[in-house]
Amino acid sequence: MEEVATKLGADGIQKKVLSPGKGELPSFHDGTKVIFHYRTNLCDGTVLDDSRMMGGKSKPMELILGKKFKLPVWERVIATMRPGEVADFTCDIKVLPPGSFALETWAMTDEEKLQAVPQIHEEGNMLFKKGQTAAAAEKYYNAIACLKNLQMKEQPGDLAWIKLDQMITPLLLNYCQCKLMLGQYYEVLDHCSSLLNKYEDNLKAYFKRGKAHAAVWNEAEARADFAKVLALDPSLGPAVAKEIRAMEEKIREKEKEEKGRYRNLFNYSSTSTTATTS
Repeated sequence: MEEVATKLGADGIQKKVLSPGKGELPSFHDGTKVIFHYRTNLCDGTVLDDSRMMGGKSKPMELILGKKFKLPVWERVIATMRPGEVADFTCDIKVLPPGSFALETWAMTDEEKLQAVPQIHEEGNMLFKKGQTAAAAEKYYNAIACLKNLQMKEQPGDLAWIKLDQMITPLLLNYCQCKLMLGQYYEVLDHCSSLLNKYEDNLKAYFKRGKAHAAVWNEAEARADFAKVLALDPSLGPAVAKEIRAMEEKIREKEKEEKGRYRNLFNYSSTSTTATTS
């Protein structure tokens, strides 16, 4: 308990347990879903929020840990609590003047989100060039999220919706490139297929989907996508040939490995032992 208090204190948080709860402290791995009631108030007692009085109803908060929730301090304090525990946390206030810090996307107005996208896109590009692929993917994802949020407010197929979709497409392709490099091939297949359902002549989507198919041993699908790439741009013949050669080499290696495995199994099965007694 002292260790928890020390760590919280270093973050400017003081904890007071009002009711200890039961059992051991959970591990709280990323992805854990926690459900809890809360009340936030100023030190003078002014209540800001109370989950038991939301619109006259009791509505507990549901929080999935590790998802970069808009109030990270909540994850910090929840991770110190046992089931059924009631605790009071006092947090230091850090006040920064407007314009001196970067707004998180959840706190932006629609106009601010639209203006922020090019900057987030460029930050993703810089990270990608530095080899920080996972960080770049997160930037692209954040930019896509901004645009998706705006797109939800438009009628599908309307001019504003289409313009936003056209802004999302290059970001999504960049995101897919990162996922390819990170080995997350099925996510690439999903996103590229979604793009191609709307834009049947998107060469980059075919190329990335072809590479993802090849990586998960979907040979026929990979060849079909690479054929579409060549049909759309014959000048990419050398690049396509390189990908097909790499795929064929992987297939040969896999077949060789499987033959060796079966051969060893057959040899093992054919082995017999003869014992004699006198």
